Amino acid sequence: MEENFHDSSSSDSDSDDAKLRSPANSFKNNVYRLFGREQPIHKVLGGGKPADIFLWRNRRSSGIALGAGTALWLFFELLEYHLITLLCHLLIVSLAALFLWSNASVFIHKSPLHIPHIAIPEECIVEIASALRIEINRGLVVLREIGTGRDLKKFLSVTGGLWFISVIGNWFNFLTLFYLGFLSLFTLPLLYEKYEDQVDAFGEKAMIEIKKQYAVFDAKVLSQIPIAGLKKD
Repeated sequence: MEENFHDSSSSDSDSDDAKLRSPANSFKNNVYRLFGREQPIHKVLGGGKPADIFLWRNRRSSGIALGAGTALWLFFELLEYHLITLLCHLLIVSLAALFLWSNASVFIHKSPLHIPHIAIPEECIVEIASALRIEINRGLVVLREIGTGRDLKKFLSVTGGLWFISVIGNWFNFLTLFYLGFLSLFTLPLLYEKYEDQVDAFGEKAMIEIKKQYAVFDAKVLSQIPIAGLKKD
């Protein structure tokens, strides 16, 4: 009887330890996470197959996706092929093949191809438009707050971000910049998931230092600027 009690108590303690070690409970602790993340990186990326591809859970699918993106970038960048030209040529070839087969099937006694009726559902367009409307309105609110001069911190953040993007855009064209973003989806999440604790610890130290430097800058510079209705944090 005593042995059964010890076995049950040990199993309960093991299950408790497993719960404490689970990823869901680890985010409930007071641990700094990069960008205030409250979920595992797999869920942040949307979960499911897209997250599996970005985190290389399915190496074959990830390799195919990355290889296809790289091949397209090389095709457009090295051969200087344009996207609109490629789409038009593909449509011309596809329509010509369908047209010729539909007419030739009568002479070679073959059944014509069955082309399914394709229609975009209205609900899908409404959901996309609604999501875009929310994001656009949110951006307009931010621009209005900056334009009215009420939030100097947000003004400096937005202008600094736009300046940084302009510098990056001066180094690369839009296609290369898009490919670098695509490539980062297959590398940065994987590296972050592998070295999560080290990156979060470094991010916490960096954020503390940034807040210290901003406090000094605010006390010596920003607070001396006479702006009506300036928002203070």
